[in-house]
Amino acid sequence: MADTQTTVAINLGSQRISMAVFENSKNGLLKLKNFESETITADPALEASRNAQVHVALEEMIEKLKVSKSKVRYAISGQSVFTRFVKLPPLQDDNVERIVTFEAQQHVPFPISEVVWDYEMIESSGDKEVIIVAIKEDALDEINDTITGLGLTTIEVDVAPTALYNAYLHSYGIPDEPTLIIDIGAKTTNLLYVEGKRFFTRSVAIGGSAITSAIAKEYNISFPEAELQKINNGLVALSGEHTESMDEAHAALAMVIRNALTRLPAEIARTTNYFRSQHGGSPPKKVILAGGGANLPYTLEFFQEKLNLPIEFFNPLNHVSIASGIDLEMLQAEAHTMGELIGLGLRGIGKSSINIDLVPSAVRSARAEQKRKPFLISAAAIFVAGFAVWTAFQYLAASKAEERSRTMSETQQSLAPVAAQIRGLIQKEKEMGIVADAYTKLESDHVLWFDLMNELSSAFASDAVWITEMTPLYSCPVLEKDKKAESAKPQFAVKPDFSSNQNKQSAINDMIQPQQVNSGNKPVINKRLAPVKVENLAQAILIKGFWRENPRSQNLVSDLIKRLRENSTVFRFTTKDASGKEITITDEQLYNSIASSANEKGDLAFPFEITLPLARSFSVK
Repeated sequence: MADTQTTVAINLGSQRISMAVFENSKNGLLKLKNFESETITADPALEASRNAQVHVALEEMIEKLKVSKSKVRYAISGQSVFTRFVKLPPLQDDNVERIVTFEAQQHVPFPISEVVWDYEMIESSGDKEVIIVAIKEDALDEINDTITGLGLTTIEVDVAPTALYNAYLHSYGIPDEPTLIIDIGAKTTNLLYVEGKRFFTRSVAIGGSAITSAIAKEYNISFPEAELQKINNGLVALSGEHTESMDEAHAALAMVIRNALTRLPAEIARTTNYFRSQHGGSPPKKVILAGGGANLPYTLEFFQEKLNLPIEFFNPLNHVSIASGIDLEMLQAEAHTMGELIGLGLRGIGKSSINIDLVPSAVRSARAEQKRKPFLISAAAIFVAGFAVWTAFQYLAASKAEERSRTMSETQQSLAPVAAQIRGLIQKEKEMGIVADAYTKLESDHVLWFDLMNELSSAFASDAVWITEMTPLYSCPVLEKDKKAESAKPQFAVKPDFSSNQNKQSAINDMIQPQQVNSGNKPVINKRLAPVKVENLAQAILIKGFWRENPRSQNLVSDLIKRLRENSTVFRFTTKDASGKEITITDEQLYNSIASSANEKGDLAFPFEITLPLARSFSVK
């Protein structure tokens, strides 16, 4: 279902970065309003500078398309993700989520807590089958930071193969014969087998950069020079006497390109055999050629020769309306490279068949926050709206009374109390606002516990470390190191004997401070006045646990604290000295105690006790 009338789509290819703006036209078709693309270098030696190149390319396209601060959908390349097709046993629909989660844990080659993954049910020959797509969370966050760093907001994250599949179905419909889509990119080629409503995909590590590398090696030139030769003079040599009419230099270059490209038909044959044997698929009867790697002259004829099948270039614009002002000649030349963008545009108008959504951590947090807000906001709004409506009627009555007051002074006097009532209602409205703010703060403190637990679970996710106790503190020695030793002792927010408390007694320690009276310009403690209770605000968390010896005799607790230092939004690891200068809290300051070796006492594991200061204090009542 569409969530915006305009969709900004970005395809993050290895060498080609493209962006398009779509909207839902009046006749229900997807409408292309604008399109731009930029090329970055795919030189393996410059991989470290890729994010900077992508940033510059996106910045230029954003300015050209005038889409700053827009909400976007983007697709990442097939080589960046792990994709697996899994057949499920017969089961009830309400068990699908649990079974797929189990299958993901079995097939994804990383701890499930370290990846972002999604799945989609797909058509299969009699069995239930799902496609599972996963990516390392830190890799996805790095990509998303590049997008959001330009002022854009991420709505959905798709992958190139599924976006291409959605574009194919929209443009060609369900095929009446098995079809193979060959999408040749810079570093990889995505192979999509479409048979009826089912499909299968695999990424092969052969693309345009493999051809460029072969040219660079053959002629002993740099990668950029080889890329320039490929673009300006390159073509694919065909069998027979195809190169006899060329000069010697062009013929030699064409043969180098042919030899580099010959590996791809072999990989296609292997993938076809796997699709037939493991997934019960049929061999393709038709081939669709897509991607920027298909731009070399005679690429289509080369695959016709090798695969002995009818081949045509992909045209995802069959059922897409084009806005006026777009260069149609340019669009026709670029059409076979726009499949992923069209697939993302279809997501925006709710007409996609496969909906994979890899959610970065920042987007996941924003979505969770949006789900929590409506209840509190609507509750406060109901109270405020009720009073506001009533107040509006009263103001209307007062206005009419003012008009008549010129001739009816007695009526004016009788309506005087109305003004006081209105002021009372306004005061009540302010009070309700305070109540609503209190509810919001309470929910924020409540959510902080979940964030705290999630961060600890993620950082301490090791079979060699486990936590046995976690206690909030409202006095943190690390943060109060400049005070006297006795005042810097940790104060527990939870009573040590809370488990034996009588019914209706609080398990939270009361923070007591003496009342003060003013004497001149200085406050003086009045010992005769009773102390007053203040709000229990937790400043830190005391964590106790055990850690086990490991083969490299590493201090695992220190490693896990390092994870928190790098990623935490809940804890803080800096404080201020007596002069107000900010300093970093060391691991030694965090440790209350930690055994140096489990073998000192012959134990299997040895204890540790650390205090982690919180980024912000929160109420424990």
